Amino acid sequence: MNCILLFVLVLLAKEENVLQDMTNKLTETGRCCVMEINVEKTKAMRISRQPSSVKIMIDQKQLQNVESFKYSGSILTNDGRRTCEIKSRIAMAQAAFNKKGALFTCTLDLELRKKLVKCYIWSIALYGAKTWTLRAVDRKHLESFEMWCWRRMEKISLTDHVRNEEIFT
Repeated sequence: MNCILLFVLVLLAKEENVLQDMTNKLTETGRCCVMEINVEKTKAMRISRQPSSVKIMIDQKQLQNVESFKYSGSILTNDGRRTCEIKSRIAMAQAAFNKKGALFTCTLDLELRKKLVKCYIWSIALYGAKTWTLRAVDRKHLESFEMWCWRRMEKISLTDHVRNEEIFT
């Protein structure tokens, strides 16, 4: 009987040669347990201010270098920034808002609708936020999304020329 096991594993090292050693040890340990690493599905990524490729080998085959990958629901990028992750979370939260838009724009009490948005929409938008290091541009994306939510809730169009400060009062 064949059995297929799927492992998601991330190896982190400060130096390429240390990562290669870790990969070699993982490959050897897997073989002791009659397990093989699928080189086609295994990726490598260097996280750096000046991203460049790394040369990690398994069985004389070089691992494919990627610019980003998803791990535990978060998008990791080779520049170490979270902008892609934040934009992705905002897009998911906007989709959820639009899906339940009638609920957030109905005649329910405004305070109740705000609580619903904070509970439902913001939990989607901020999933994984405890691991984010926010830059000014990331904060701006989140603030813009917040205003987008409040404007939709109160049915205020951008052409209505209502200032953001007026929405919060």
